[in-house]
Amino acid sequence: MANALTRLQAIIITIIIIVAVVAGIAVWMQTGGGGAPVTVELTGNLETDIINIGKALQDNGVNTVKYTVWSGGDPNSVMRIYGIVEAAERINKIWSDHGINVKIEVSTYYASNPNSVYQDYLSKWGLGQAPDIMANGYVYIASLADEGYVLDLTDYLNKYTSFLNNFYQSLITVMKYKGRIYGIPQDTEARPIYIRKDVATCAGIDLSGLAEKVKNGEFTWKDLYNLAKQAKDKGCAEWGLIHRKGSAHPDLIQFIYAYGGKLYDENTGKLVLDKEAVYKWFATEKAFVDAGLLPSDMMSWDWGKQIHPTVVDGKTFAFIGGVWHWTEWQTKSYYTDPNTGELRPLTAEEVKKFFYYTLFPAGEPGKKPVTLSQPFAWMINSKAGYQNPDYDRLKDIYHKLAFLLVVKASDPDIIALHSIMSSHLPVTKEAADLLGNKQWIDNLKSLSFILSDKVRNEIKSIVEKTANSINIEFLKNVTYMLEYTTFTPMHPQYPKLADYFADAIDKVLRGQMSPEDAVNYLVQKINADPDLKDNTEIIGEIPTGWSFP
Repeated sequence: MANALTRLQAIIITIIIIVAVVAGIAVWMQTGGGGAPVTVELTGNLETDIINIGKALQDNGVNTVKYTVWSGGDPNSVMRIYGIVEAAERINKIWSDHGINVKIEVSTYYASNPNSVYQDYLSKWGLGQAPDIMANGYVYIASLADEGYVLDLTDYLNKYTSFLNNFYQSLITVMKYKGRIYGIPQDTEARPIYIRKDVATCAGIDLSGLAEKVKNGEFTWKDLYNLAKQAKDKGCAEWGLIHRKGSAHPDLIQFIYAYGGKLYDENTGKLVLDKEAVYKWFATEKAFVDAGLLPSDMMSWDWGKQIHPTVVDGKTFAFIGGVWHWTEWQTKSYYTDPNTGELRPLTAEEVKKFFYYTLFPAGEPGKKPVTLSQPFAWMINSKAGYQNPDYDRLKDIYHKLAFLLVVKASDPDIIALHSIMSSHLPVTKEAADLLGNKQWIDNLKSLSFILSDKVRNEIKSIVEKTANSINIEFLKNVTYMLEYTTFTPMHPQYPKLADYFADAIDKVLRGQMSPEDAVNYLVQKINADPDLKDNTEIIGEIPTGWSFP
C-alpha cells in the first residue's frame, strides 16, 4: 500500500512538474525570454497594416503601447506633437472598431527652441531616454543618420508609394541622406519678399502684376534696388531693404541661388563655395548699403526691438521675411498704434492692407527667382518602442507602428490644420487643396470637424485666433512658391560654413572688406579648416567687369 501511494505521489508530482514547465515556457515565450522575433509585413494599405499590427500585439499579450514625441518651435506650431497624439487616437479607434484590445498612449514634450530639442535627443539617446518620434529640422537628418540614431524608412516607404507621392517631391528629396530616406515632411515654409503697399503708393510705384514679373524672371534685384531707391529718395521710407540679423543661414544664401550658384554637389556629397555667385551676393548688398538703403549694422539688429518694428511701422520699402511672419505680426506687439502710441499686434486686416508679397527675385536677367525652405521632418528613433513589453522580440512591430503613427499624422486635415495654426505651408497636395475647401474651413472655424477631444481642447485657443479667411487665403496664395524652392545643404559641416558667410557679409556691410576681399576671406577660412577643406569644393572665379546695380 505504501509503495502504491508512493507511485501515485510520484505520478502527481511528475504531472505538476510537467504543467509547471509548460506554463513556464509559455510565460517565457510571452515575455521575450529568447523567443523568435515577431514581425508583421506591411502591405501599403494603412488600415490593413494598423489592424494586422494591433492583432499581433494583442496575440502577444500587449494591450498598451507607449510612445513619446518631442518637438519645438513657436507656440502656434504645437501640432508637431499633437499630430502624433491625434494619430494615436485615430489608430485606437480603428482597433476599437475591429474589437482589438490595444491602445496607444503618447507622452509629449514641446520646447521653444528646436535646436535644444535636438541637443537633448543627442544626449539622451545613449541613455535610452530619447523620444520615439521627433519633429525637427531636416538639417539634422545627416548627423542623426550617421550616428544610427534614427530609423531608415526607405523600405517602409517602398510599400507606401502612393503616400510618398502625395508630398511635394522637392521635400522628399531633402529627406534623403546617402540615397536613403530618414524623415517624412511635417511642415515647410517659404521666404517671400514683403513690400509695403503704402510706401509704394507714396513713391508712385505701381505694384500691379509685380509678382508675375518676378515669377517670369522679368524683375530682378536691380529692379528692386531701383524701386527701393525711388521710395527712399522721395522720403517715403527710412530704408529700402531690411533683412535678418546674425547668421547668414538661411535667408541670405537665397542670393547665391538667385545668381545661379549652388551650395552643394550631390555627385560628390561636398559643400560648394561658388565664388562668382557669392561675389554677386556681396556686391548687391554693398550697393544697397552704399546708397543708404540698407543699414550697415544690419547683421546686429535686434529682431523684436528693431527689425520687426521697422517693418510693421512702414519704415522700409522691402523686407526679406518668411511666411510665418504673416501671423507673427498678428500675435506680437511690434506695431506702434498711430492713435494711441502704444505697441500692439497688427490685425489680419492690417497685415493684408500693408503687405504685398512675391518670390525672391532673380539676381540678374537670365536667372530664376527662388525661395528657400527648411522643412520640419518626422524622424523615428532607431530604438522606437523601447519602453514597451518584450521589446527585443517585438521590436519590428514597435518600429512599424511608430511609422504608421507618422503616416496617420500626415492625414490631409492634420497637415492643413497645422498650416493654418502656424502659418507654415502644407507639405502635401491634398492638404493644400483643403485650404480652398470652404466647407472644411467653416468646420475648422467651429472646431466641428473630426478631431479627438484631447487635441481639440489643446489647440482651441490657437485655432480661434488664426483660422480666418485672410490668413488662409495668404497660405493658399504663397503655396506655389514651393515650386521655386531651394534648401540649405544637409551636410554636417554646413553650419560652420554658414557662420563664415555671416561673418563675411557683416564685414562687407560695415565697409571693412570689399566683396572681392570677402570672397577671398572665405577661401582662406575654408582652407585653414581641415574638415571644411576636405568637404568643400571651391568653384568659379570672381567676375571681372561685373557691377551692381
